[in-house]
Amino acid sequence: MSTIRLTAAQAMVRYIAAQKTADDQTFISGFWAIFGHGNVAGIGEALYDVRDSLPTWRGHNEQTMAHAAIAYAKASKRKRAMAVTTSIGPGALNMVTAAALAHVNRLPVLLVPGDVFANRLPDPVLQQIEDFGDGTVSANDCFRPVSRYFDRITRPEQLLSALPRAFATLSDPASCGPVTLAFCQDVQAKAYDWPESFFAPRVRTMRRPRPDRGEVDAAVRALKEARQPLIIAGGGVHYSRACEQLRRFAEAHDIPVAETQAGKSALPWDHPLNLGAIGVTGSSAANRVAADADLIFGIGTRFQDFTTGSWGLFRNPKHRILSLNVTAYDGEKQDALALVGDAACGLEDLEEQFGDVRFTPPDEDLKQEWLRAVEQATAAPAGDNVLPSDAQVIGAVNRQVDKDAIVVCAAGGLPGELHKLWKPGRDGGYHVEYGFSCMGYEIAGGLGVKMANPDREVVVMVGDGSYMMANSEIATSIMLGIKIIVVVLDNRGFGCINRLQTGTGNESFNNLLDTARHATPSHIDFAAHAASMGATGETVRSIRELEDAMVRARQSAQTHVIEIKTDPLASTEAGGAWWDVAVPEVSARPQVTAARKSYERALAEREETRERTDTK
Repeated sequence: MSTIRLTAAQAMVRYIAAQKTADDQTFISGFWAIFGHGNVAGIGEALYDVRDSLPTWRGHNEQTMAHAAIAYAKASKRKRAMAVTTSIGPGALNMVTAAALAHVNRLPVLLVPGDVFANRLPDPVLQQIEDFGDGTVSANDCFRPVSRYFDRITRPEQLLSALPRAFATLSDPASCGPVTLAFCQDVQAKAYDWPESFFAPRVRTMRRPRPDRGEVDAAVRALKEARQPLIIAGGGVHYSRACEQLRRFAEAHDIPVAETQAGKSALPWDHPLNLGAIGVTGSSAANRVAADADLIFGIGTRFQDFTTGSWGLFRNPKHRILSLNVTAYDGEKQDALALVGDAACGLEDLEEQFGDVRFTPPDEDLKQEWLRAVEQATAAPAGDNVLPSDAQVIGAVNRQVDKDAIVVCAAGGLPGELHKLWKPGRDGGYHVEYGFSCMGYEIAGGLGVKMANPDREVVVMVGDGSYMMANSEIATSIMLGIKIIVVVLDNRGFGCINRLQTGTGNESFNNLLDTARHATPSHIDFAAHAASMGATGETVRSIRELEDAMVRARQSAQTHVIEIKTDPLASTEAGGAWWDVAVPEVSARPQVTAARKSYERALAEREETRERTDTK
């Protein structure tokens, strides 16, 4: 057997570079790295050797580097992914939040934090967490619950099994998610005689498992027995590249379609059968049809509480749930009739047996009524001196981008407004991370999206609170010459949570800057801050000025940041559904007591719906 002598870090990098896509690109397109104690000597030297074929990008924060990598994978529809390496302590732990985000959203990312010395001779080393009862524990054990595959590399030869397992996870549609290889720093530098065959190129593609024939038969029976079916399109439609199959299936049988946050843009927004967003942030059209539907056909969705209105949305006592999902875990939620398989393959198999069955499409007035509500919410205010709502800002941005643009967002009130109101021009034009609702994803995510789609315009919409949590990758975008447009909506605080707080009977407290404890009022110049990092920054004071600024931003050659003040209290009243947010049973404040009574009525109504369904 022919061997080659390399350090463990060099072997890892060489193996990664040998994992290819079907079109001969590297499956891992590159490494994000902040070097520090535990990864600079071993992994750093190994990455330097391959810097031209497997690039390394320097970020400014470990969490946001990982966010950029995750967004890249999502925008690539999981065809490609990125890796992230950090030091052993704070650098590693900064990535845990991002790992959780990738886990929730079923997105591949390879995390390679440095770890303590495997030989333990210099213990405790700098940044080492010591567990008083378990000598095998390090800070990286925090990754265990948020990784789909976790391994600690304590000997070089362990990579011979660990790396194939890692890539099997990253490239499997069902187990896909974050992989963590905690790499002991002394082991990174150890040499070993590796079989040359270990580094032979291998093509990594997402397999397309076809559903079990018996499950297809059961699904067809359920569809044929239905009278008012509704399709809910989730992120799996995009990952499977099943948008065209979805369109054909819906049109062939006149089945209306609603979209989750992850599924939005699966159908063109103006398609007659696309009723828009579903659930808590849904359209009145989609939610009204969902309430009456007797078959809820989920395709590639996890049935998150925002999608289901905390399971109070589906009110037909005879309703059933059919779930086409590549993962049995998701497919069988809420006792659904599971159809486990790839979304595109599943739709094709259903079509073969379903014949020419057609349903009565929903009343066209439902969608037109909703579109009128959208136009009303997103129209510019009558005067320039009116503080605009988030919806009005969304309308202005939407009017000024082309059909290929991708909007990026993640947390706060903006995702809800975007889910309801944004009109994506084409498939993949809507990129909102709402599985984990992670503040700080937006700007870094926009960078990752642009790296995956260099020919498409990327517009990041971010609130001032989220901007303050993580904005440093603006500087990275300048450094790498990757242009994004960032629209900062400054409502002086956490406006979404403030509305939730007051909506449950509480006083506005500690969410808006003006109601938080302070000695000096906060005044942040976001445009100047962005300009200090090298971006073009400007402040606008009206919707009209915002639309003019968007023209300049699109013409700009570098990252362009636009700041606009917005109303923290306004949100789109049209559409929506109940969301289960527990209200205190005991309070001295009458507003909370009243909110609790309303909450209990909603709980009772949901329970009645569940009881009717259980006895159908």
